[in-house]
Amino acid sequence: MPGADLPYLSAAEALALFRSRALSPVELLDALIERVEESEPALNAVVDRRYDEARTEAKASAERYASKTGTDRPLDGVPVAAKEEHPMVGRSWTQGSLLLDGTVATKDHPVIERIQAAGGIIHVRTATPEFCAAGFTESKQWGITRNPWNLAMTPGGSSGGSGAALAAGYAPMATGSDIGGSIRIPASFSGVVGYKPPFGRVPAMPPFSMDQYCHDGPMARTTADCALLENVIAGEHRYDIVSLPDPPTLSLAGHGSLAGTRVALCLNLGDFPLDPEIEVNTRAAAAALAAAGATVTEVTLPWTRREIFDAALCHFAAIMSEGIEPLLARADELTGYVRAFVAQCAPFKGHFESGLELEGKLYAPLGDLFEDHDILLCPTLGTRGIAVGDDYVDTKLVVGGESLDWYMEGLLTLPFNLFSRCPVLSVPSGFADNGVPTGVQVVGRRYRDESVFQIAYALEAAGMGFVGRPSW
Repeated sequence: MPGADLPYLSAAEALALFRSRALSPVELLDALIERVEESEPALNAVVDRRYDEARTEAKASAERYASKTGTDRPLDGVPVAAKEEHPMVGRSWTQGSLLLDGTVATKDHPVIERIQAAGGIIHVRTATPEFCAAGFTESKQWGITRNPWNLAMTPGGSSGGSGAALAAGYAPMATGSDIGGSIRIPASFSGVVGYKPPFGRVPAMPPFSMDQYCHDGPMARTTADCALLENVIAGEHRYDIVSLPDPPTLSLAGHGSLAGTRVALCLNLGDFPLDPEIEVNTRAAAAALAAAGATVTEVTLPWTRREIFDAALCHFAAIMSEGIEPLLARADELTGYVRAFVAQCAPFKGHFESGLELEGKLYAPLGDLFEDHDILLCPTLGTRGIAVGDDYVDTKLVVGGESLDWYMEGLLTLPFNLFSRCPVLSVPSGFADNGVPTGVQVVGRRYRDESVFQIAYALEAAGMGFVGRPSW
């Protein structure tokens, strides 16, 4: 397809070209592999290359398109970047840890299984921080993953490899997971779309499938591609007792006017600090929604960071930290941020019930807000960026002129893991002056998935989608 910028085709565009036979899945895959290989020395987003198998699958896809019967697989021939945390039979499953070096998966994650059944082609698997325990992507095993928009900055974490891969043109779609913002943080820093579905919407594997903070979900450069991938991976699964049947089929296009939609704009979620560019870009997103017909009202929430993080640490101390503790016998092989996370959780051990009580107290005003509003709009992150090469154990992140005790306080994602039944979509809102993208979170009422996508389509129509090709 001469003249086409193949690495930046959307999945929707690629599928249309496949069906018309103007483009072959093999041709697209080869272009993406070339893009990966020319870019990886700078970015370090890919930890597993699956090129031989992917080429075989792309040829089979091309044959289906050429046949008289064609294909009805919704992702047939579309390359997908998969987060290494999602196990894939016969492939590495080390989760960024030297302690798991050599571990090979014996089962496919439901997300992987469904992508492949839909004809998607997983050609690369992407980097994470160790045990997905950071909002940036660095580990002793894989090194530093860099942001394509600014190599001195992180693309976020823990799905940072997926975010960087999308921004760099490695794939039109990617998988992510989110226990404290790990889809939405890299979506914002990488300038792409990332969806934290409501708890139980996308199936996972035990034991974390039963942890209400944990979510698996789609990432993409466009809202439509994100919706397409969500439609493929959602729904009940034999592995996951909490997985929900009958997921909604998300629209792959916006509905136009937002007349009648009531949006609550909340800048600080209580007392989270913001860098100036974040407030400017968030207000611009709110103005775009008002121009599209929504009624936008600025509100406040009576939350404090301290209460939100106390509730979360009660939870993490009982689940995620407890799983890592046995590995402390080999502490010298663990990253500093993993050791610090376990130490941070230690005072909260045995307080799971009080954490639940605090979560209930914190949800009450959000529940009240949704009595009068359909959508909550807020920044995804308070900070304009996090520099690479630091584990932020001793370094203080400064946001809005405030030096934070924990860098995670500069990220506004964690509240919506506490309130896990709310769908949350992070969409681009512009750029900070250092070239790093910014994002807003579109938060919906419990299990109202479609509502957040309609807001995202409106923002995209207003020019707040993925913009251009980053250069480095």
